[in-house]
Amino acid sequence: MGILKLIPSCKDYLWGGRRLMDEYGIPSDKDILAEAWVLSCHPDGPSVIANGVNQGKTLSEYIEAKGNQVLGTHCRRFRDFPILVKFIDAKQNLSVQVHPGNRYALSQEHQYGKTEMWYVMDAEPDAFLYYGFKQEISREEFARRIQEDTLLDVLNAVPVQKGDVLFIESGTIHAIGAGILIAEIQQNSNVTYRVYDYGRVGKDGKKRDLHIEKALAVTNRVPILRSGKSYPHVADCDYFTVDKLNLDGNVMRKVEGVVGEASFVSILIMNGTGTITCDGKTVDYRKGDSFFLPAGSGSYTVEGSCDALITTIREKPGMVRVGIDIGGRFTKVGLVDEQQRFAAYREIPFNGKSPEQAIRDAGNLVLTLLEENHIDLDLCANAGVGVAGIVEDGVVKYSNNLGWKNVPVAELLAQQLPIPIHVANNADCAVLGEMAAGAARGCEDVLLLTIGRGVGSGLVHNGQLYDGAEFGHMVIEDGGRVCSCGRRGCWEAYVSGTALRKETAEKLGRPMEWEELWKAASQGSDQAKELADSYIRRLGTGVVNLVNILHPKTVVIGGNLAAFGETWLEPLQHSVQSKSFGGENSAMPEIKAGILGRKAGTLGAANLV
Repeated sequence: MGILKLIPSCKDYLWGGRRLMDEYGIPSDKDILAEAWVLSCHPDGPSVIANGVNQGKTLSEYIEAKGNQVLGTHCRRFRDFPILVKFIDAKQNLSVQVHPGNRYALSQEHQYGKTEMWYVMDAEPDAFLYYGFKQEISREEFARRIQEDTLLDVLNAVPVQKGDVLFIESGTIHAIGAGILIAEIQQNSNVTYRVYDYGRVGKDGKKRDLHIEKALAVTNRVPILRSGKSYPHVADCDYFTVDKLNLDGNVMRKVEGVVGEASFVSILIMNGTGTITCDGKTVDYRKGDSFFLPAGSGSYTVEGSCDALITTIREKPGMVRVGIDIGGRFTKVGLVDEQQRFAAYREIPFNGKSPEQAIRDAGNLVLTLLEENHIDLDLCANAGVGVAGIVEDGVVKYSNNLGWKNVPVAELLAQQLPIPIHVANNADCAVLGEMAAGAARGCEDVLLLTIGRGVGSGLVHNGQLYDGAEFGHMVIEDGGRVCSCGRRGCWEAYVSGTALRKETAEKLGRPMEWEELWKAASQGSDQAKELADSYIRRLGTGVVNLVNILHPKTVVIGGNLAAFGETWLEPLQHSVQSKSFGGENSAMPEIKAGILGRKAGTLGAANLV
């Protein structure tokens, strides 16, 4: 896949100097260069590819064209590109500031929070930076000192020199002092809450904005202890792992590495000259260069002399996945662990809510379950959403049962959950659930029918999900009953719970559920027995049609009907065996009742990738 050399996005913030241009050769038409975003997919300053067939594209455009596999499997848990790498030249003091964590930043700013690390590339004599507080202070004292301009009195001033490393977790108050040159690796965010700025004014002649209320809400007001827990890495956290590479050009002049399928590799050259070779291509490097090696690129070699930072994304253990199943009566939310078990599960009434309210309630319930079970949002690998209807690219195009049209489910839910979000038909989710931990576990050719308020269908062939099957709306009686979709004679209009209640109300005087109908039939009601037999016959008609067309190896009946398998399973099997094409001479599918019940769609949604 080659080595991508990157052209940085340049920022001329008022506190910057010229060292990045004059000493590091970073091209800029600005008078000063405060920050060079040397590896960035952030919309506020994307990096541009400088070499090869992708020259001129932004890194974001390259990733979109090639697919997220170039980021690696460890990045699947991130909604956006995970990191941002910068050079920072602080000729003057930077403002005192704090960055929020993910949950707060998402709710307030609609982007990730920021945890970062600093590697001091150079520092003038007596240079220092602020890192947390000297001692614990109250929120009230924090607010008062900001108001009285005495905040610096309680900040922890840390002298620094070349080679020092500091890890700045979100919520840590901090500031880079004058005369310091830094390489920064951070979460992919541009959210900063400024609390003190030395009374400076911006280019417009006005004092720069402070963000006091937000800073008060997110700042950790206790002293921060520097720790060596990242050893043997320079820095190691859930968002990035950073290692130092030193080649002296003599004793150590070459190192080899491998870019596997798990993570891309970022190489930031802080000093030196030489070459990088990967995938049969060689590029020169010098001080100030930044390179991106896509996941799966294979072996690479760095040769010459250099000080460099190598950044990758590591696996995060103990992850959970979020499953959401939005149906006509209930919204079901679960947290699923790596063993396909529910760490938490809850249902809330749907009650005909607007799409926006239903999705907002689902997102709030996810956050509540995480908090109640002491699971950090960062431990969520992804969220899957199952919705009854036609789904395309995260949008519910049409749902007759919910009354939704063109609802951007993924976009709306992303306002609350900063993780990858996948949306599918809820019957597609149900078949994935039964395959993961239910009646179809270990099967690769499965037809699942969820029969409840409507009739949903999910199909997996050779282990691959067939997206968008709507078998409930095949016609089994031309000119028959009116279906909820507006057509006549659909299978759903005869075998759904809604259809059953309507027919029993018309013929028996009151609406009945399956259990009530079969109980009445077993107690000698001829009308009830006739309706029950008619129901199973129509159920069989649809299943036989699908078996003749699709030849699945396993048929699972899920939804509310699954609970009454002892009543319908044997006659349904007989119907399929006697009426399917070829009969006993053909390979008959195994017919099963789903065992996950109402949780199948939620579990399956958590398995959407």
